[in-house]
Amino acid sequence: MPPASPPGPLVLDLQQHLECWGHNPENCPHVQVSRACCRGFLVKMGRRGFKVWRKRWFCFDWQARRLAYYSDKEESKVRCTIEFEDIEAVYFDHQRRAFKSPNRCLTFCVQTYKRLFYLVAPSHDAMHIWMDVIATAADENHTA
Repeated sequence: MPPASPPGPLVLDLQQHLECWGHNPENCPHVQVSRACCRGFLVKMGRRGFKVWRKRWFCFDWQARRLAYYSDKEESKVRCTIEFEDIEAVYFDHQRRAFKSPNRCLTFCVQTYKRLFYLVAPSHDAMHIWMDVIATAADENHTA
């Protein structure tokens, strides 16, 4: 009989996971990937008022089980935290619903149980890396 799986989150090497999916994070200057984290700038649509697009520093932390964004790269003040269990799906904005996106071809969505986030990546490679990284959290929610 095989040993029981240990409780808690799946152990995952994020960099190796991305390479298995055909990505080469080392060749994408817009994204910093380590074994447990993915960091980089994305442009996010605000949810209040005029829905202004702002550049934010994002950090996907597999060990802390969250996606957070900050005003700057120093990560001095967290603007918002999205817990993994709140992530429903991540998908390309194929219906072009993002209001005045700065780049429609690089716009993707992160759907949580509370809110829909519209994000724009700096390149196609960066967009696909971010989408696959965030999808790992959403996939875990649906298989748990």
